[in-house]
Amino acid sequence: MGVYVDVWPVLFRSQGVSLTELGLYSGLTLAWSLKVLWSPLLDRFGERRHWIGGSLAAMAASLLLVGASDMASLTANLWLALALFCAASATQDIAIDAYTIGLVDAGEEGPANAMRNTAYRIGMVGLANALLFLPRWIGADQTLAAAAGLSALMALAVQAIPRVEVPLEGRRDTWGSLRRWLSRRGALPVFAFVLLYRVGDSAMAPMVKPFWYDRGFSFEEIAAISGWIGGLATIAGAWLGAGAVARMGIGRSLLWIGILALASNLGYAAAAALPEWGAVGVTAASVVESFCAGMAGVAFMSFLMRICQKQHAAVQYALLTATYNLAGALLRVPSGALTETLGYAGYFGLTALFALPAFAFLPAARRWL
Repeated sequence: MGVYVDVWPVLFRSQGVSLTELGLYSGLTLAWSLKVLWSPLLDRFGERRHWIGGSLAAMAASLLLVGASDMASLTANLWLALALFCAASATQDIAIDAYTIGLVDAGEEGPANAMRNTAYRIGMVGLANALLFLPRWIGADQTLAAAAGLSALMALAVQAIPRVEVPLEGRRDTWGSLRRWLSRRGALPVFAFVLLYRVGDSAMAPMVKPFWYDRGFSFEEIAAISGWIGGLATIAGAWLGAGAVARMGIGRSLLWIGILALASNLGYAAAAALPEWGAVGVTAASVVESFCAGMAGVAFMSFLMRICQKQHAAVQYALLTATYNLAGALLRVPSGALTETLGYAGYFGLTALFALPAFAFLPAARRWL
């Protein structure tokens, strides 16, 4: 997903793709909402690690297809290659989430998600942003070919991880278990909370890297500052979030960390509204936003993991994360057009308001814990 979020938007923008088109491109995150439609396949058939490896192989193929295309315009063939990548990445997420839930015991969600967040940031921020150093020397097409090679190697390496067994009876009762799980008291408010809690961050994300590029930052500066320094801040926030979850519990941490995460969006709005702050202001906004996102991500993922059943984790966690991604995907589509109308400062400020309604549903979410 790092290539989709951090690399392609910068490459497309550098080729002259408009903000409106980039907003439409970000709508491909619907794959992470639609993934619930095929998630039962992962509970019913095969091993988690085989699904992870197959997804990585499909992502490698799509990277090669995008690299062979003209990135100056989003043609039908390019859209298909991008959609393949997103579908494969979403499938990989289903398998990794289910694999993790199968390994982790109740009460260990905080540290487990901090470690997952760390590994995710090393891959997404470290390796993905490192790719932005290559186009100057080898071109965009060879850069994506290198990324495809890394994906293929990981597809092979993942087969060496420990196997997580899924009981046969669990595989046969996927739909019955899902119905019973969804019939729990307060299900609708809980899903409303999941839908809205992280929507502010999701809505802002598509315009962050174009904002950096339009402020005059080079590919290398975007990778080093927004990517690596921001990634370190996210990792630090994740481990602090894990400590907060362990000390306060998941329910209380969702409240206080969620408020901090919303306030961090205003930092980007201020940096956009006050260009005289220069690179220091943009960098500070990035660090604060990344740190708060790391904390909120751990608290939120811990909540999602706690309310899932291990034997049906693929379907249940996919449904939860699909719900979470749905609102973000719908808001991402007009994000470019809204930014062109409101400006970066106006749009970033608006995203800080999007998740406020989630706190009305927090009491119901806490009861499910």
